[in-house]
Amino acid sequence: MKQQQSKTQSAMKKGETKILMIGAGGIGGITAGNIARAGYDIEIVDCYPGYAEKINTTGLQIFGKTEKATIRIPARSGIEKVAEKKDIIFLATKVNSLIHITEEIRPLLKEDSVIVSLQNGICEDTLSKEFGANRVIGCVVGWGATVHEPGVLEKTSKGEFVIGSIGKESPKYFQFIKELLSTTAQVKVTSNILGHLYAKLIINSCITTMGAICGLTLGEMLKSKKNRNIFLGIIHEAVQVGSANEIVIEKYAGALDFYKLANGFSRWSQLKNHLLIRMVGLKYRRLKSSSLQSLQTGRKSEVDYLNGYVIKKAHQLNISAQINETLVGLIKDIEQGKRKISDKNFEIPFFNQFSY
Repeated sequence: MKQQQSKTQSAMKKGETKILMIGAGGIGGITAGNIARAGYDIEIVDCYPGYAEKINTTGLQIFGKTEKATIRIPARSGIEKVAEKKDIIFLATKVNSLIHITEEIRPLLKEDSVIVSLQNGICEDTLSKEFGANRVIGCVVGWGATVHEPGVLEKTSKGEFVIGSIGKESPKYFQFIKELLSTTAQVKVTSNILGHLYAKLIINSCITTMGAICGLTLGEMLKSKKNRNIFLGIIHEAVQVGSANEIVIEKYAGALDFYKLANGFSRWSQLKNHLLIRMVGLKYRRLKSSSLQSLQTGRKSEVDYLNGYVIKKAHQLNISAQINETLVGLIKDIEQGKRKISDKNFEIPFFNQFSY
């Protein structure tokens, strides 16, 4: 009887709970597509010119490591064009847009609406400050996607979502959000979401930022011992900063132990660390930095919310973060046209210390 009531309640929510996905790129589009295909009431917003109209007319094509489908979802070309308040809002845009999005979504929130960030970086700090921690759910996306063209989205790797409450209490829709996300990937619930978010921030601060600076795929980049030393140097700084801020850093994807990578000073430990990083490079050898793709199309990177977050936390406690500061400086030079994307960027004098 209880099971039947639970199913009835879930079915009612499918029609009654109003969901909005902001951003129809690889992560947002595939997640929204699977949610819609499962019968939930979801609307999508994407401001890329003509994209909303395409979603409305021909739909989103999703394929790869997900069930192939073409799905039509009610789509809008701007947040201001969404007509009704929402119970759940997913954010899947570039993190650079976070500040103006917080203002734009405010009129769409009910008293008990919940916000879930699927973005890179630790956006939950800003969202909690704006809307209250008990209305925010942290989420780490552990799978990858590629946009072949607007509306043609490939899920390129398997993985899970990790979700957790930011506040002391679980928001009203916590279990329902788990149900929604499970239409795309397995969902893991954690009591240490900040530790998972920081773990992903570390890996992005290495892979995404270094890839944007040198222009190489991950496999090409990590062939170089010097580049692997820089990679490990970023991790070392980030772990120091995280520990000083009392963040318990989780293993990334259940495998990469950042504490071991940061503190492997013996010859044997260094050998193992280099071997592990090299294996990551081989496994994801074709991976192209998302920030690199942004820079190549004239857009800004997300570095202020990745390495920049580490720097901000370091400065609050007067901790050195020279490696991360140097990387951010290089990205800024590229954004301003003062420097070209090239692997020669790792030949500046500061990086001589990693040539061992």
